[in-house]
Amino acid sequence: MNKTALKNLAIHARKELIEKVTARAFHIGITEANIKNAQSESSDAIYINGKALSAAEREQREELISRMKEIGYKQVVEEVAYTWFNRFTALRFMEVNDYLDIEEESVYETKLNHSNEELYKDLVIKQCNSLHQMLPFVFEPIEDYKQILFPEGLLTKESFVREMSDLQVIPKSDWGQVEIMGWLYQYYISDKKDQIFTDLKKNIKISKENIPAATQLFTPHWIVKYMVENALGRIWLESDSTSPLRSEWKYYLEDAEQEDKVKRELDELRYRNVNPEDITFIDPCCGSGHILVYAFGVFYDMYLERGYAHHDIVKLILEKNLFGLDLDDRAVRLASFAMMMKAREKNRGIFGQTINLHVCTIQESNWLKTEWMDEFVVKQEPDEQGKLREMLTSLRDTFEDAKEYGSILKVKPLDLSVLESALEKFADESQNWGGIPERIAETEMLEKMPALLRQYKMLAATYDVVCTNPPYMGGSGMGAKLSEHVKNNYPDSRADLFAVFIESCGHMVKNHGFQAMITQHAWMFLSRYKKLRGKLILQEIVNMLHLGAKAFEEIGGEVVQTTAFVLRKGKVAGFNSTFVRLVEYDQAKLKEEKFLQGKERYITQTENFAKIPGVPYAYWSSSTGRDIFANNPLLKDLAVTRKGMATGSNAEFVRSWYEVEFDTIGFSFDRSTAKHSNRKWFPYANGGEFKKWYGNYTDVVNWENDGYRLQTEQHESGRIRAVNRNLDYIFTEGLCWTSITSSNFSTRLLPKGFLFSSASNALFSQENTWYYLGLLNSKVFSYLSRIINSTLNANPGDISKIPVKFNDRISRERVDALVEIAKEDWNSAEVSWDFTEHPFLKYKDGAAEIRQAFKNWCTWAEHRFNQLRAAEAELNTLFIETYGLQKELSPEMDETDVTISRADQDKDMKSFISYAIGCMFGRYSLDHEGLIYAGGLFDPQAYRTFKTNEDNIVPITTNAYFDNEVVLRLVEFVKVTYGEKALAENLEFIAESLGKKNRETSTETIGRYLINDFFKDHVQTYKKKPIYWLFTSGKQKAFNCLVYIHRYDKSTLTKIRTDYVQKLQARLEVEKKLLLRIIEEGGPAKKISGAKKELNIVDLKIDELQDYEEHLHHMADLHIELDLDDGVSRNYANFTGLLAKIE
Repeated sequence: MNKTALKNLAIHARKELIEKVTARAFHIGITEANIKNAQSESSDAIYINGKALSAAEREQREELISRMKEIGYKQVVEEVAYTWFNRFTALRFMEVNDYLDIEEESVYETKLNHSNEELYKDLVIKQCNSLHQMLPFVFEPIEDYKQILFPEGLLTKESFVREMSDLQVIPKSDWGQVEIMGWLYQYYISDKKDQIFTDLKKNIKISKENIPAATQLFTPHWIVKYMVENALGRIWLESDSTSPLRSEWKYYLEDAEQEDKVKRELDELRYRNVNPEDITFIDPCCGSGHILVYAFGVFYDMYLERGYAHHDIVKLILEKNLFGLDLDDRAVRLASFAMMMKAREKNRGIFGQTINLHVCTIQESNWLKTEWMDEFVVKQEPDEQGKLREMLTSLRDTFEDAKEYGSILKVKPLDLSVLESALEKFADESQNWGGIPERIAETEMLEKMPALLRQYKMLAATYDVVCTNPPYMGGSGMGAKLSEHVKNNYPDSRADLFAVFIESCGHMVKNHGFQAMITQHAWMFLSRYKKLRGKLILQEIVNMLHLGAKAFEEIGGEVVQTTAFVLRKGKVAGFNSTFVRLVEYDQAKLKEEKFLQGKERYITQTENFAKIPGVPYAYWSSSTGRDIFANNPLLKDLAVTRKGMATGSNAEFVRSWYEVEFDTIGFSFDRSTAKHSNRKWFPYANGGEFKKWYGNYTDVVNWENDGYRLQTEQHESGRIRAVNRNLDYIFTEGLCWTSITSSNFSTRLLPKGFLFSSASNALFSQENTWYYLGLLNSKVFSYLSRIINSTLNANPGDISKIPVKFNDRISRERVDALVEIAKEDWNSAEVSWDFTEHPFLKYKDGAAEIRQAFKNWCTWAEHRFNQLRAAEAELNTLFIETYGLQKELSPEMDETDVTISRADQDKDMKSFISYAIGCMFGRYSLDHEGLIYAGGLFDPQAYRTFKTNEDNIVPITTNAYFDNEVVLRLVEFVKVTYGEKALAENLEFIAESLGKKNRETSTETIGRYLINDFFKDHVQTYKKKPIYWLFTSGKQKAFNCLVYIHRYDKSTLTKIRTDYVQKLQARLEVEKKLLLRIIEEGGPAKKISGAKKELNIVDLKIDELQDYEEHLHHMADLHIELDLDDGVSRNYANFTGLLAKIE
């Protein structure tokens, strides 16, 4: 199935239909801002915008206005647009599969070429109304306001209807799979889903109206097969182990070998002599019915095996076996459609039968007024009134705001017979009521109460199989009502809706029945789900597919990590569960292939998990690994692990160190000294990439006056904005690590004088900190920590559960040596505040050529890399021996596990150019090591060997218009650092490293890099906080220059304008005159053509410079000054239109 084509179609269709429905509303005088009154009116028509509306259209318009007042203009437009999308796609599906009672050359073939829009509209409406007779739960009659908003222009070539009907875009084979309807729906709402999650980042919670769009996720088909075959299929095979259906179920997993005692107990639980009519199967989050459709096929095969007649089976499945619930009206309609299409596939006559489908949308009871209940109750028999009132009150209270909660609602036992009898009685009488106002209560009851009774019965029942892919929604995204509900009703699983459904679905399963689900895998490991695990461990895990990341093709990255599993409600002690570990495979298709190949099988008893702190579902752990936890002290008994602070606004309180004046940063202070130091910024461990031992020290935090602002500033709500955790440990030496990892965990030294954030948790100990650093960076730790928690979260609580074994052979000197190597590597890059000089100079060793200096650096970097790799492997060996894990682990290190840099000609040459530019600005000096100037008093005498650009402006132009132009200055820098003799060879090596093109000179290559790519690389190196700002005139790049923000002053813009831009304008005018003279004088055609081409470029640059000069003039007159404490982002915004975009 071409998912890309489906996604493009659905997104295109939504935009088109919303536009067309909006246009139709405008046509009848309705916009979001205004509803026009009729200009004139008669008994049979009204006039809007000079056009007559019939009596029927007038009624539809009034219904539309009423609906818009009820739910809002945009919601109605969205609702109508989707209704038509659903109908068009359903008609297309039925047409392609020959399910419509019309000729194949029909609505989407012959009539697409008809020019009469009205004829086409009538044909579609009549077809939908005809289908209403056969499929009333899918096709509502089209006679309300949706008809008057029928979208126009669907016969044009650009219309999605044309695209949908093109078999080159969506082939017939795709339309042959009813799952296409679910995919189209998921893609249709994808834009809305994106907007919901954008809003969530702004702390806008997910409303009940948006829950369906936010949580819709189509389950991969092979995982659906796994769940259905291992739950429903298992019931069948327990009843008849000789069934030939076993050979057809490729995703069925046989039970692991069991002990005799376990086998005897299992025999008491297993299904026996099952009649297929008695098996009940529910998907309580059925969405578009994907799981139900596959279960339909499995049931069908069961019935056939038992000898049922083909024409009887379909109705039996729909009415006796399959049940579905969802809070999304649209999705349930699709699920009903999908099931009926599956039924039609098996039985051509099904559309002519009356079918009682058990698939329904959760409805709310908010309409049920107290006075209506009173009116209804008093008309019943006196001895039944009390019971009836209690029943109605219970239903109203249970289903109030039910679309907030869906099928996690718990219902009380009720005998509905009295209420059903009363409704039947009124149904018989209702034919005589007409529109009598006194009967409004009974009318509402008759219309809306059956839906409440239906969903009550489904929620109150238990089922042989509960199988679903529940919504994934963390507590932070929940609306207030949903959050309160799960807190009160599901306290052990409230952290995420998927976990709530794990618990809720358990209540829906019959004793000894099966619960099959795919969820995020966090419940298996995180401490917040410990109590939920305690409940689940009392159930029997039959088997599990631990999928990890990328099980869903539509979800990239590592954040959504999933697991699919089958539970039996009941427990047999000592049962050997089967686990399939597919987390290491990074493609959805590869996971399926490995599963079918029988790879990565683990057999264990869930009782073993209790031996591990927190009871994580670490099924792959060996008995040796589990015993380590049982027999050794835990890290929490020897050290403290702590979560860091959250500022409440990093944009306000956190900076990269290179953004602010260096002298305002306080290094290596204790807390008391820092408080009285008059320094504002202090080093801040704030997460970062995978890096062991030392590094990732780039941020500083505003802790002026002992963090007065962070400790006192309040939200409007009255609470402190920042979460100032564990302040007793700030400025103290320890260890730190990134809280959320991509895969590998790494720990670093937390030097004295640092604060630490919630993105960089920390460990502190009075002694042996070095030992814990070695342990936490070892393979032993990786092995043990994954047992505790296999998610991407490295929480302090989980780290503290690691068992500690000491070994005298692991010395402090050994660990310190590793730290020193990593420290030297970190400080070799200019983003370190302890950077001294570039490696090409540090390892120059008398070389006159950069090529040789680079070779020297390569040799040293490779030696250092191998030294660290070998030392880490030795440390791994010692820890593996200490913990007795020789069978489980090997000490060898992959190159990707070594987190220091190696020489890289491209990267290192670019950093050399960056260093040279830093010397041009005075940030660095060839006369002194380290950072020379980053704010404060500038001393020109610090730069004798290589002078700085006095005006703090380094122009970058396509021609050397200025004597301080960047290429000329770089040539000078190379000459100063390596001598003049090898200058040409050195420039050639630089150009070669930058990707020199044919027929380019070395300086042309260097110039091309500097004008096109240097700033991009600089932005990347400095994490979108550039310190050398690129002023650029625009697309033609007529003028560009770099300015160092620490030397910027309010006269800088004036200097750029008068000393550079205006002079360049004058030079370009001269060039223009010369080119015009060449053209006027005539000569060879090639020469004239070249001059004209060049003239065109010059004219474009002159025009660009004119606009830029005017804007520069205006901005210069503002005398803008920088406050470096505000950070690059805020300061950069003050120069809109003058600077290159930060991308």
